[in-house]
Amino acid sequence: MRNDTRSLEQKITDREAKLDALREQLTSAVERLVTGDDWRRAIEFAARFRSRSFNNTLLIWAQHAAAHEAGRVPDPYPTHVAGFKQWKALGRSVDKGQGGYQILAPVTARVAVTEDGSWRRLSRGEKPEPGETVKSRMVGVRPAYVWDVSQTSGEPLPAQPTPTLLHGEAPPGLWDGLAHQIRAAGFTLHEAPNAAAIDGANGVTHWLKRTVHVRADMDPAAQLKTLAHELGHVLLHDRDNVDAVVHRGIAEVEAESFALMMAASHGMNTEQYTIPYVATWASRVPGQDPVTTIQQTAARVRTAALQALDRLETPQIPDGEPPTPSDSTPVAGPRTGPRKTPGADQSAQPRPAQGPPGVEGPGL
Repeated sequence: MRNDTRSLEQKITDREAKLDALREQLTSAVERLVTGDDWRRAIEFAARFRSRSFNNTLLIWAQHAAAHEAGRVPDPYPTHVAGFKQWKALGRSVDKGQGGYQILAPVTARVAVTEDGSWRRLSRGEKPEPGETVKSRMVGVRPAYVWDVSQTSGEPLPAQPTPTLLHGEAPPGLWDGLAHQIRAAGFTLHEAPNAAAIDGANGVTHWLKRTVHVRADMDPAAQLKTLAHELGHVLLHDRDNVDAVVHRGIAEVEAESFALMMAASHGMNTEQYTIPYVATWASRVPGQDPVTTIQQTAARVRTAALQALDRLETPQIPDGEPPTPSDSTPVAGPRTGPRKTPGADQSAQPRPAQGPPGVEGPGL
């Protein structure tokens, strides 16, 4: 019994050490997002791996870059990542000597929830008291491993068509899909003949009038970029939200990042998307370190973008999950029911996009 206790204690100690190392690696990856181009590339990468939380995309990005530098993988960017069992189920095996990429996976437990929202963890076999509802809740994180397809061998994966666009083109149907979401939020959409008509801007959202204006004298891709930016404001920045008003610079970063993720998810060129120097806006929240601000900003953008993407019927690029035989076409919405993320990494359930910033589950 004593040896068993020591073994369990050692396992707990080892897991905590791995979690501490992962968190240090994540902090380092976030701190390396220095310029606006760094942030743009990180959001583009997150768009290609939409099934993973932003924190885990950074961990995968950093570890794959190290593997590429060491010559263990042929390409600088991963394409499809999955856990060991998921690759096995797809008829592929991890190659000998290929170490996996560590990510943060959720630990869930049965909890009893009361009407006022309070909850308590249930022990094994314990039943809820009268007035309590049993639910599954994320209570912590654990280290887990994923591998890129280039680290595996076996059955070929089905080909997935990817949208391709010429310069200045907009994906068919995307304007209508975004416009519908703006109207569904209670806003009216209007064309502005030029920038002078809206005080020199490409687009503007008026919260009191509940209107959105977009310049009409731009190419379709630029108009779509502006429309997506304004939808980002509509979904993320209610004028009753004090944070959105006080931290206006961060609100602009969130709206532009939302537009960037929508565009990248549809295969659009995003080089024209401009994000200010990260250190400038990340240090504007009093009493909060920039790393936390960056993580919360990314989580809010990702949550709102995933919700908007799920409501669209447009073809989208793959989301980083290995395709199955039934996935020979790009992911397209709308989807029914809550988003389910295969594999070890599962994000927190989507929450309303409006309101103050929140973290996408502890450690994820």
